[in-house]
Amino acid sequence: MSKDIEVPELGPVALLRYVWVQLTSMRTALILLMLMAIAAIPGSLIPQRITNLIAVREFFKENRELAIWYDRFSLFDVYGSPWFSAIYILLFISLIGCVLPRSVEHYKSMLAEPPATPKNLNRLSHFSEFESSQDSMERAQNWFTKNRFRVRVDAKTISAEKGYLRETGNLLFHLSLILILIGVSFGSLFGMRGEAIVNVGERFTSVPTSYDTLSFGKLSNENSLSPFRIKVDKFDAKYDPRTNAPLDYTAWVTVEVDGKSTKEILKVNKPLTFGQSRVYLQANGYSPVVTVRDSLKNVVFQGPVPFLPQDGNLRSIGAIKVPDATPPIGFVASFVPTNARTTSQGAISIYPELLDPKLLFSIWQGDLGLDSGVPQSIYKIDTDNLKQIALGSVKPGETYDYEGGSITLETVVPWVNLQVVRDPGKSFALVGGILAILGLLTSLYGRRRRIWIRINGERIEVAGLAKNSAPGLELEIEKFIAAVKGEK
Repeated sequence: MSKDIEVPELGPVALLRYVWVQLTSMRTALILLMLMAIAAIPGSLIPQRITNLIAVREFFKENRELAIWYDRFSLFDVYGSPWFSAIYILLFISLIGCVLPRSVEHYKSMLAEPPATPKNLNRLSHFSEFESSQDSMERAQNWFTKNRFRVRVDAKTISAEKGYLRETGNLLFHLSLILILIGVSFGSLFGMRGEAIVNVGERFTSVPTSYDTLSFGKLSNENSLSPFRIKVDKFDAKYDPRTNAPLDYTAWVTVEVDGKSTKEILKVNKPLTFGQSRVYLQANGYSPVVTVRDSLKNVVFQGPVPFLPQDGNLRSIGAIKVPDATPPIGFVASFVPTNARTTSQGAISIYPELLDPKLLFSIWQGDLGLDSGVPQSIYKIDTDNLKQIALGSVKPGETYDYEGGSITLETVVPWVNLQVVRDPGKSFALVGGILAILGLLTSLYGRRRRIWIRINGERIEVAGLAKNSAPGLELEIEKFIAAVKGEK
């Protein structure tokens, strides 16, 4: 009669040890890395609150039921969601628990002597046997030293090993991934990112209300903003007249920090630095300067209105909202810096500079919804509940009259988009990326191999072994044998 074998239950300590072993295995790390890549896909397909709140609101408006389910699973805030953070933290722990012990063991093995010479060398690959001479072993040891082998000398035998850089590169690659994760986590916890459109001649002050978009890390807030002011004095963009491609962007600015004013030059690849924050020249466009009057010729709106570029020739769209008019007026407009017209597209721009600027618009009357409490895009007007009253266009200095008022295009000024970034972890990520490439190259091109030589009576026995069947060992043994024989 067979007896049932009782398997004892795992205690709390044994269970934790089992979970730790499974979590810190390389297989688990690879699975978590794949899961993080898959989890990041919704962040590129679904609009995110941190980058485009208006797009999220439009998604709720068009697909309310689906948006509610998306919101329940934090799909509008993927990178800050609990499930993405859980994968990220588990991957971090898994890599540390997997790589650090391997690194310690690898370091110990590098300091240890090569393994002793096997008893039966004739069973190994690349075995050779030849007549010995008086100084064969001395020549062998000199060759090993010259070719940077680690050597173990025993009675009548020498064991040599080389190629630890392969495993070193492999471990360096994985340690670099940990460094990259540290850099990314530092940026997400303590970083900030903000953007602001500034017209030429205007001043930007680094306070929360001056930014068009502003986001902080989990452990950062508006109190961490670097105090500075930037006035854009002049902006110059150069383009290739044959291809219309941009050649150079330059902004001349006046910077104020701690009451001190300096003149600086801002370029695309030459940011300004304020403490840990950097200011980049991100993009440019045009702001038509318009004056809107009512039927009594009173000015109800005046100033520059930034327009959003739509192509490389800076054909731009925008909206001029005049809530102070009676009734309120809105202009759904487009701007072309160098006007041309086609039968299929209508007005287009054929060059990005202001050679023949023109403002085209449709005029809408009614409640613009600015008092609804719902944020709106500055470049669009919801015309569903508005009445169209006119279509028109103007060039600089021209006025268009419509029923109830007029609009004048005074001039056009360039605008620049300033991106303010504080990323305290970028240096870690940069160093980690460089080390990861070096580690990967070392791992790919490193070859670990062992060579043994032994005196057996009046004969010399030589054999070698290449780990992972790496190529090149046969040629190396041929050179070694030639050196032992005194041929080279």
